[in-house]
Formats: sequence, structure tokens, C-alpha cells
Amino acid sequence: MSEAPDPEVVELATKIFDLARQGDAEALAAYVDAGVPVNLTNDRGDSLVMLAAYHGHPAAVAALLARGADADRANDRGQTPLAGAVFKGEEAVVRALLDGGADPKAGTPSAVDTARMFAKAELLELFGER
Repeated sequence: MSEAPDPEVVELATKIFDLARQGDAEALAAYVDAGVPVNLTNDRGDSLVMLAAYHGHPAAVAALLARGADADRANDRGQTPLAGAVFKGEEAVVRALLDGGADPKAGTPSAVDTARMFAKAELLELFGER
């Protein structure tokens, strides 16, 4: 039987996930610099990078990647931040993720598959696909 999580820890984690959704790059960077794990995930496996990417915040994505976040960390459904950014049409986020080393072929569906599914020819070209 596992112990119930500390309510203060849950409250802090919730705050940090909200900062990622809101794209507060400066606050996220400060928390990570102070010791919050850069690859922290929520109960669905969404990382801070995933949340920042999906909600369209390239500066937050770049700040997290600069601090060692895994650009290809998939959530519990196999989705990567790059595929999420492609799905949402967030080109600036796509570029930030690629600059941070994201693999367009990682995940299920991959960013390449997602770009094909939504006929995003410009992104396929960016990924080196035709």
C-alpha cells in the first residue's frame, strides 16, 4: 500500500504544470534551476515540455530544453511534444523543439505521421520528408 502524496507537493506540482500551460518561461526556468525535475510528468505522462508545446509557448519550450528536458519524451498515449505542436499548428513551437533535438519520427503517431494526416506540406519539408 502506497503512502498518500504530501498535499504541499501536489499543490506545488500543480502550480508548475500550470506555469507550463501558461508558458511562463521565466518562472519555469527558476523552478527547474532550484531543483524541480525538468522532466516532471503529470498523471497522464505529460511532461512540462509537452504542456508548454501543446499550449503554444516556444519560449517556455526552449527554456526547458536548454535545461536538459527530453524533447522526445512521450506521454502515456505515446504522443510526443513535437507531434502535439504539429497537431495544434504551432510552427514556432515545432521549430523550438527541432532546435532542441526533437526527432520528427518519434512517438505514435509521430510528428511526420501527424503532418501527413493533416496535409502540412511545409512541416513535412521541414522534417526532410516529402
